[in-house]
Amino acid sequence: MTADRLRALKLTGHDESGQFLAMTVVFMTMFLVLLGLVADGGQYLDANQAAATEASQAARTGAGALDPGQLQAGVLGLANAQAIQAAEAYMVTVGHPGTAWVVGNTVYARVTYQMPTQVLGIIGISSMHVDATAQATNVAGT
Repeated sequence: MTADRLRALKLTGHDESGQFLAMTVVFMTMFLVLLGLVADGGQYLDANQAAATEASQAARTGAGALDPGQLQAGVLGLANAQAIQAAEAYMVTVGHPGTAWVVGNTVYARVTYQMPTQVLGIIGISSMHVDATAQATNVAGT
């Protein structure tokens, strides 16, 4: 730059020093957030799918707990306490304890937990909530 150009910049107050640093900080922050959304977002989708599979299998396990007294009478019915216990025991076995309940002849299972983040922790998001509910009805017996 010429001396006249430098003098003109000083007179008009348009000093550009530091703008590159500010832009670099903004772009690096945006890049880290985008990286976190891709990496942790993919893991979150996988965790939701796994939780749905676990809840479905737990509900199926619970639906297999038939009431022998009702079977002898020719009626297909669940032993509610055993169905809930079987479903919740399955969820404990796979590592994500959850809750189960019975409505009629249908067993419901819900898996819920916090999944830690890998990259989004840099911006203060340390975990994401995973939640899945499934149901199963035993229509044919064991």
